[in-house]
Amino acid sequence: MEKQPEAPQSRWVGPFVAYLHSERRLSRYTVRNYRSAVEDFLRWLVEESGGEPDPANIPPRRVRGFLIEAQRRFSKRTLHNHVSALRTFYRYWIKRKSITVNPFTGINLPKLDRPLPKFLTERQIRTLLDGPMRLLENETISPFRAWRDRLIMELLYGGGLRVSELVSLSYGNIDLSNGVARVMGKGKKERLCPLGTVALACLRKFNSEFAPATGYEDAVLLTNDGKRRLYTRQVQLILKRYLALAELPMDISPHKIRHSYATHLLNNGADLRLVQELLGHVNISTTQIYTHVSVGRLREVYRKAHPRA
Repeated sequence: MEKQPEAPQSRWVGPFVAYLHSERRLSRYTVRNYRSAVEDFLRWLVEESGGEPDPANIPPRRVRGFLIEAQRRFSKRTLHNHVSALRTFYRYWIKRKSITVNPFTGINLPKLDRPLPKFLTERQIRTLLDGPMRLLENETISPFRAWRDRLIMELLYGGGLRVSELVSLSYGNIDLSNGVARVMGKGKKERLCPLGTVALACLRKFNSEFAPATGYEDAVLLTNDGKRRLYTRQVQLILKRYLALAELPMDISPHKIRHSYATHLLNNGADLRLVQELLGHVNISTTQIYTHVSVGRLREVYRKAHPRA
């Protein structure tokens, strides 16, 4: 029997995805997006050539054709992300001597609009965080759920945690005496996060009265039955409930609570490098976007305080 040619999926994509998982140790969401970008490009090559895609021999005109077509289907940001994934894909295969040239190096892409991160004011945050206790006073939810929900939001805001870091927290990750949590961020990078006195008080309350198990591997945040670790989608839905209660925009996500954390730190005089470290950003440029938000606050203070404003 004649041997069938190896499918491009297994030949080109499979080893690359395994590399992202095992060596780069990227999150499953990032791996999924990289894989989707490469598969989309390979499908386009099949449609263009009418045969098996050959990413090893791509002339510049074909790359331009792909980019022109991709701009019709994707936003500018998605296009930038796809090209970034494809550059990584080509670098991987160049190192393994299967490809000699990276056709996505040095190409011009549409300039990105950089929107300012959306965040809540300090007053809005206070209203949001008061929600669980309001429901408890009205006997709308149980004490367990009220304190757990309060703890969720206090940790998001008090520690600046990503939602993935939040749901992964175990008691072994938290040093109550020093008030810090050790979290595993993007790229499997560990960092220490101060949690703040209010979040710590809430954690101690929940820990002493409602946590059935507090061993090293036991989850801090539990489902309503108290038996399983909370997962990301549940945190998102819990937050929606309290946004509605506080009459705040429903598009606020756990990540925008993190934006609020960073913005409030800078508004109150925190050093940019310190905020970078607290957020776990590799590059200072990622953190600098919050300074644009803080400029508005600086102008307001100047206008109120300076006699020549």
